[in-house]
Amino acid sequence: MFLDRVTIYARGGDGGNGCMSFRREFKVAKGGPNGGDGGDGGSVIIRAEENVDSLAALSGHKHWRGGPGLPGQGSNWKGKTGADVVILVPPGTIVRDADSGLQIRDLSQPGQEVVAAAGGRGGHGNTYFKTATNRAPREVEPGQPGEERTIALELKVIADVGLIGKPNAGKSTLLSRISRAHPEIADYPFTTKYPNLGMVNAADEVAFVVADIPGLIEGAHAGAGLGHEFLKHVERTKVLVHLVEPDPVDQSDPLENYRQIREELRLHDPALSERPEIIVVTKAELPGSAEVAAHLQQELDRPVILLSAVTGKGLPQLIAGVWRELTALNESTLSPVQS
Repeated sequence: MFLDRVTIYARGGDGGNGCMSFRREFKVAKGGPNGGDGGDGGSVIIRAEENVDSLAALSGHKHWRGGPGLPGQGSNWKGKTGADVVILVPPGTIVRDADSGLQIRDLSQPGQEVVAAAGGRGGHGNTYFKTATNRAPREVEPGQPGEERTIALELKVIADVGLIGKPNAGKSTLLSRISRAHPEIADYPFTTKYPNLGMVNAADEVAFVVADIPGLIEGAHAGAGLGHEFLKHVERTKVLVHLVEPDPVDQSDPLENYRQIREELRLHDPALSERPEIIVVTKAELPGSAEVAAHLQQELDRPVILLSAVTGKGLPQLIAGVWRELTALNESTLSPVQS
């Protein structure tokens, strides 16, 4: 199950109480205070982990609490610190305060972490309060309670390339051909309900990650067809591959469909309209697809790749074109091939 939004409750562990104790040993008069400090409470930490790809594991675990600090003891022994609790999330997860809506941290890279709820500080024992004029203090501090907070986690998929287009344009089929991903494929629109990721080998020791973004429709920027849920995943991609179906089932115009999706991207985030884009006409095995590709190329005055995920026509050209765009961006975050 893919899940890209979840709300959890986090509370740090309470700090341990300070200890009031006095040294009592045979033949040692007036030994003085020796009460130790309480241990600090454990914190709740959210960490981005490379091998995690969804927030689904958190759907059944909504309450997280750090371990409590233990109280101090005599002989100036400090109480044990409470254990931290680490929540693993996918890279690309945004951590927000659910009550205020303020962003706490954007965990965009593996290994990044943020303390969601800090543990409480342990209280001081009576040794801490010893002075030259107060040699036998009976004052101690209780441990402080841990922080508590309701956290909203939102995942925006991180990929080098995003496949966009109208429903049933062939995005899932293309992803299954150029990578080892196995998205659901059917001959009806909206088969894909959530983004699918796949690793594409472009050259020796080099690969890039492709995300199949569920089909967009008119009004997506305003939420039509779960538009906000889909468009947010496009924001993290570096290069867009825009798939255009040559013979839509609804008999709509392929050129108008292309322009409609471009407008939805612009309305959602103007920066998306400036993102490098490769235009592809899919289903090249269908009659008339070559004419549609030529028409788009003439009208848009841009190169258009004619592709068939069934026969393999145009696949090498597409992969080479994507690699050229990524290289031109001079990014250092391209994913290495996993051995």
